Amino acid sequence: MHQSKFTRRVLVALAAVALAAPLAHAAPKIADPKVSSLVKGDPAALGFDPAKLTAAEDGLKADVAAGKIAGAYLLIGRHGKVAFQEGFGTQGPGQTAVPNEETIFRVFSMTKPIVAVTAMTLVEEGKLDLDAPVSKYLPEYANLVVWQPDGTTKPATKPMLVRNLMSHTSGLIYGFIQPTTPLSKAWDAGGENRDDVKLRDYARIVAKLPLRTEPGTAWYYSRSIDILGAVVEVASGKTLDEAVKARVTGPLGMTDTGFWQPAASKARFAQPLNTAGVPGIDGLYYDYAKKPVLFSGGGGISSTAEDYLRFALMLQGNGTYRGVRILKPESVAKMREDQTTPAIRGAGLFFPGAGMGFGLGGSVVIDDKVARPGNGTYSWWGIAGTEFWVDPKNDLFMVFMVQSRERAMEYQRKNRAWIYDALIKAPAPAPGKAR
Repeated sequence: MHQSKFTRRVLVALAAVALAAPLAHAAPKIADPKVSSLVKGDPAALGFDPAKLTAAEDGLKADVAAGKIAGAYLLIGRHGKVAFQEGFGTQGPGQTAVPNEETIFRVFSMTKPIVAVTAMTLVEEGKLDLDAPVSKYLPEYANLVVWQPDGTTKPATKPMLVRNLMSHTSGLIYGFIQPTTPLSKAWDAGGENRDDVKLRDYARIVAKLPLRTEPGTAWYYSRSIDILGAVVEVASGKTLDEAVKARVTGPLGMTDTGFWQPAASKARFAQPLNTAGVPGIDGLYYDYAKKPVLFSGGGGISSTAEDYLRFALMLQGNGTYRGVRILKPESVAKMREDQTTPAIRGAGLFFPGAGMGFGLGGSVVIDDKVARPGNGTYSWWGIAGTEFWVDPKNDLFMVFMVQSRERAMEYQRKNRAWIYDALIKAPAPAPGKAR
């Protein structure tokens, strides 16, 4: 990073400290924003076959050359050190800058794990109860109704719990997943896609919409983490952007991560080749520099690879990054616990796949004989193709940045093949060595 970026990070980080100071869990100490999270290591010493890692390099170069993507950035590491990092193509159409660790990407649903960690800090403080009804914090969620096949509704017989929000077992939906169903149309008409109201008011809108299923009975990707964001606001007494900065991004020194970006950072914004939205979502690629009215806990954050690596390494470090503790190890372990059952997974839609479960705020690998990453791997991705994971079994982490909704699922498959095909046995890190 250049010196000007050091200065910017210091100023923003100091502001974050001031914001975080009143919180019981957040000491003034922060991760030094001047020191990059990228510590380079030797790929072979870290357990990778360097020759096989070239498959990722060759594949992404080929996709750029073929005009499939404008550019991308891939970062892979183990034992706290980076084995592979490279940018490909350009930051966007008409640009010449190659994506790097400071390029700002819309990470969309990779917002969800950040908000989930923010919520877990409140759980540790006793300000939030995972097994409490959501109505304890948002009273309008006390009288929910469930959609019936004939288009009528019936009162829910089970309360929606905070845990259900964090695991997408709340009964809420994303209308864009099945946009033509009567339920999705009812959600659209009822205001699901509004972004002109504040988060607390948005939660009131969603509370009036019928649930797809009884809470706790099915997994369905949904607005759950948006509503969790409203719960965080009530439990913390701060707006969601303030709570996230005070509890997570500020202490970690993630000064390029937020719900909007300074206009001065525009030269670092990544842009897609195709700016068309997906069905049911207008304006998918939001304006980085515009402060939103609605802080979307489900998909509103933009970030850099360097910043998001700080977050990933905190999770890999069982809640601590370079001496800064965000969560206790037991809280991170709880986030990695599968919250689903075969019945819950079978009754859902858009589930992550075979060998997978879902924890608190992200997916978890529960059978690595079927899924490539090791058991306990915690991960999530964004609709524009960004992705991260932390694999505790193999002490491996990755961050992938791109802006291509069309190829999001394709890169999930490719990244797993590129990385785990190249992984060979490596010595464990030295005892007591800090990440």
